[in-house]
Amino acid sequence: MHSKEVAERIEEIGIVPCARAANRDQVRFAAETLYAARIPVLEVPLTVPRAVEVIGELVEQFPGMIVGAGTVLDETEAQQCLDAGACFITSPGFVSGVVDCARRADTCVFPGALTPSEVIAAWKAGADFVKVFPAATAGGPHYLRTLQEPLPQIPLIATGGVNQLTAFDYILAGARAIGVGGEMLPREALEQRQADRIHELARRFLLMVKEARAQRNGE
Repeated sequence: MHSKEVAERIEEIGIVPCARAANRDQVRFAAETLYAARIPVLEVPLTVPRAVEVIGELVEQFPGMIVGAGTVLDETEAQQCLDAGACFITSPGFVSGVVDCARRADTCVFPGALTPSEVIAAWKAGADFVKVFPAATAGGPHYLRTLQEPLPQIPLIATGGVNQLTAFDYILAGARAIGVGGEMLPREALEQRQADRIHELARRFLLMVKEARAQRNGE
C-alpha cells in the first residue's frame, strides 16, 4: 500500500495499537485478536526480540492488516523494516534520515515530536502525521489542542499515556488518531492470551473515537 492509502486507513480507524510484547508469539496473538476486534492495525516496536522478522511474518500472514514498525531510530533500521514489508514507520522522536527513507519508499511515516518547532520540522520533512509524544506528560488533550489550533494543517497522533480516561478528549481536541500500548494490549493479557479482555478494550476505544468525532463534528 502507498503512503497515502495507509495514512487514510489509519485516520479512518483512529487507533494505532502498539504491541510491547515479550516475544513473537505474543505479537502474533495481538495481531490475530486485534484483527478480529476490527482494529486491523498494529505497531511492532523494534524493542520486541527479532522484531524485523516478526514484521515480515505478520505481513505475510495478515495481508489485510496494516503492520508497521515502531521505535525506529535510524535509517538502517528503517530500511530493514521496509524490506520486511512494514506499512508504516514511526519513531519516538524526529530523525530526518528515517523520514527520508520512508518517503523514498512511498511508505507512511509519522515521527514523534513535542514542541511546536519539532512538530513543524517533522511535518516539513514530509511526515504523513506527526506523533505528539509523550502526550500525557506534556499536558494531555489540552496541550494537543494548543498545538492543533495554530497548526490545523498538521495531522497529529496523540501517543504516550493515552488511556480510557483521555482517549475521547484527545480525539475531541483534534487528534486524527491515538496511539495506545498497554491500555489496549496489557502485558498479562498477552501472556495469558486473554482474547476476550482485548476485544472489550478494543470495543471501548473504538466507541470513544466514534463518539468524540461525532461530537467534534457537531453530529
